[in-house]
Amino acid sequence: METLLTSISNYGFPMVVAVYLLLRMEKKLDELAAAINRLGALLERSPN
Repeated sequence: METLLTSISNYGFPMVVAVYLLLRMEKKLDELAAAINRLGALLERSPN
């Protein structure tokens, strides 16, 4: 039982932090992809 609690305390916190950071990063990546798509559309319309 003590080993289980030690394992949870050793791995639980880093796992929670990793999931939190991944979720935040996912939102930023979606915003970045949308900005790149808008830029591509603007470049297609610009006369060259």
